[in-house]
Amino acid sequence: MEAFDSERIMEMIPHRPPMLLIERVEDIIAGESATGIKTVRPDDMFLQGHFPGHPVMPGVMIIEAMAQSAAVLAIHSLGAEAEGKIVYFMTISGAKFRRPVTPGDVLRLEITVERARKTVWRFAGRATVDGELAAEATFSAMVARGE
Repeated sequence: MEAFDSERIMEMIPHRPPMLLIERVEDIIAGESATGIKTVRPDDMFLQGHFPGHPVMPGVMIIEAMAQSAAVLAIHSLGAEAEGKIVYFMTISGAKFRRPVTPGDVLRLEITVERARKTVWRFAGRATVDGELAAEATFSAMVARGE
C-alpha cells in the first residue's frame, strides 16, 4: 500500500493552505480505498470563529477533508495523466455527525470507492478520532480538466 505526504498531495490536487485540509494519505489501494489524515490544530482558520471559547471543526470542513482524500484516491487510481485535473463535488448524501472534532484531534478519513464510471466516482467516507466515529457521508465527484 502506498502513502503520500502533503508535497505529493499538492502535486495531485490543486488545493493549497489554508484550504488543503489533509496532510497525509495512507493505505492507498488504487480504485478501492485510502485513508486521509488531518490533525486539527488550534490555529486552523475555521476554528477562529467556530466557536469562540469552544472551538469545533465545522462538519462541512470534515466532509471537505473526506472529499480531498477521495480526490487523491481518484487521481492516483487514474494515473499520471490525471494529475492536474480537478475533482469537483457533485453530491453529498447521508451526512451524519456523531461527535465534535476539536483541536488536538487526529481525523482518520476512511474513503472507499463505491463506483467509478469514467469521470464520475461515488465514495463512502467515515471520519474517526481514536477509533470513534465522528462523521460519515456518501458523496460523488467528477474528474475534469482544470482550466
